[in-house]
Amino acid sequence: MAVVVFGATGCTTVGDGLFSNDKVDYRSTVVKTQPLEVPPDLTQLSRESRYQPQGGVVSAAAAGGTAAPAVPGAAAAPTVALNNLGDMRVVRDGQRRWLVVPQTPELLWPRLKTFWQERGFTLVEDNAAAGVMETNWSENRAKLPNDIVRNTVGRLLGNLYDTGERDSYRTRLERTPAGTEIYLSHRGVEEVFTTQQRDSGTTWRARPSEPELEAEMLSRLLVTLGAAEQPARSAVAAAPAASAPAAAAPAPQVVVTSQATSLTIAEPFDRAWRRLGVALDRSGFTVEDRDRSAGIYYVRYVDPKSAGKEEPGFWSRLFGNDTNPLAAVRYRVVLKSAAGQSEVSIQGSSGNPEMGANAKAIIARLAQELK
Repeated sequence: MAVVVFGATGCTTVGDGLFSNDKVDYRSTVVKTQPLEVPPDLTQLSRESRYQPQGGVVSAAAAGGTAAPAVPGAAAAPTVALNNLGDMRVVRDGQRRWLVVPQTPELLWPRLKTFWQERGFTLVEDNAAAGVMETNWSENRAKLPNDIVRNTVGRLLGNLYDTGERDSYRTRLERTPAGTEIYLSHRGVEEVFTTQQRDSGTTWRARPSEPELEAEMLSRLLVTLGAAEQPARSAVAAAPAASAPAAAAPAPQVVVTSQATSLTIAEPFDRAWRRLGVALDRSGFTVEDRDRSAGIYYVRYVDPKSAGKEEPGFWSRLFGNDTNPLAAVRYRVVLKSAAGQSEVSIQGSSGNPEMGANAKAIIARLAQELK
């Protein structure tokens, strides 16, 4: 596991002007400058021990500096002054990256909201109590060809060109004794024809998550939180040091018995909990709540409503019905560890073991994401 530490050198709230070689360009009609507010229910996190890690301390040295410039519209909310920001860390484990920031979720939450709004997104999930926010589905216009025809016609008819893809991002905050861990995950859908003849319309289907997009947005988030551009990019791009290739953990194993279907991960609780959270994010679940001390994620699946159509295939069949495809279907994803190994099982919303096809499908999906 690689850790890159660097000091904050200045606060940025002006979009992505520092990034000259843009890999992302999302368009939206949302108003990008809104007052910053600390959601009142976010303070509940500080009083609930279930959000605390079971063990371990994430340390970060405080860094001095001058006061940060004021953020427009933020006078009524607490802001993160530069001399209190300290050192941020980028931790990378294979394709998974996250930030360790020595600030509380209460201070980071409004800045994260503004980060997404300034990039053209709206938030369809804004759950401060669970520490989860999720953006709408949006098109990355940077993937369009940059030729003279598109540059000329596109100025007149901006919607004439379309990538046929939409992206959504989820940000999840985990409180630690020394601050906050910030996880950022990407989901994507692509537009495809419903028949090989291409004569009966199109629909949206899920496409794989792109770690490159996650890394790009993570580096931009670092700049927003006060890092200089080049250190931010270098930190996110740092090569992983997962011990050694030979020491890599074996792939998760699906275990099927007459009582239940479960997933065995050859890792201790802390790492398995982190990996499971990222897998849930990338698989399209919404974490409505979590109880780390009990090893439970309370989840539901998010309807990609902003993509304009129902996402087809696996998820619509799994959670669907004819009238309201994703109505209030909730599960408990339970993680238990012993002897250096962890087991994932699925329970219904009432806490009873889920033994049917749904549990098997969810476990199979998580196993695929955890490889």
